[in-house]
Amino acid sequence: MKPALQMDNVTRRFGERVALNGLSLTLQAGEVYALLAPNGAGKTTTLNLILGFLQPDGGSIHVCGEPVAGDAARTRRSIAYLPEQVAIYPELSGLENLRYFSLLASKELDDATLRQLLSESGLRADAHDRHARNYSKGMRQKVGIAIAMAREAKLLLLDEPTSGLDPLAASELSGLLRAAAQRGVAILMATHDLYRIKEVATRVGVLHAGRIEREIDPQTTGHAALEQVYITQLAR
Repeated sequence: MKPALQMDNVTRRFGERVALNGLSLTLQAGEVYALLAPNGAGKTTTLNLILGFLQPDGGSIHVCGEPVAGDAARTRRSIAYLPEQVAIYPELSGLENLRYFSLLASKELDDATLRQLLSESGLRADAHDRHARNYSKGMRQKVGIAIAMAREAKLLLLDEPTSGLDPLAASELSGLLRAAAQRGVAILMATHDLYRIKEVATRVGVLHAGRIEREIDPQTTGHAALEQVYITQLAR
């Protein structure tokens, strides 16, 4: 089976600044990979390259075996992207937002299916028909997860997904990501939230100086040890 994501020796410069310097990463279906780095270390640049919004200066990126450089619009059909602030239409309800974004992806689903997707994503039934302007950040993220499920995305990209969430909402999000991975979705989350990484990630890559300096198994590494590895790598 072809990897959901394959990045080989990817470089990207902005003028004289090197944002990525030979970044290589392989992500299989059902894996949750946490790209651990401080702000400004290239996490968002990495996501934008995968989405085809930026072009690499060197190296290659493949999504589900297809080169992003060949047809980014095509490879984006296999991707769902949840930014730090999920953008949905505030004057539409959660149900209406899900219907609209599903139609954009050529998925025409009946209301019963849409409501089931929202419920499976953790949005309470009494919120399905409420205007999204009244939603918390966690509720907007749940609609975003439902959109990804409706699109049957093979690769889910998340940028700082737990930023600004209260502990309960962050825990609920971790559960949703684990459930998505169990269905075979590959997940790449750019974050610096060490605690949630331990909860949900199957692999952790420490991004430093534009490349992954070290990979860690979070299931066999305690919180304190994970934090120490992170700090040590950044101090090099």
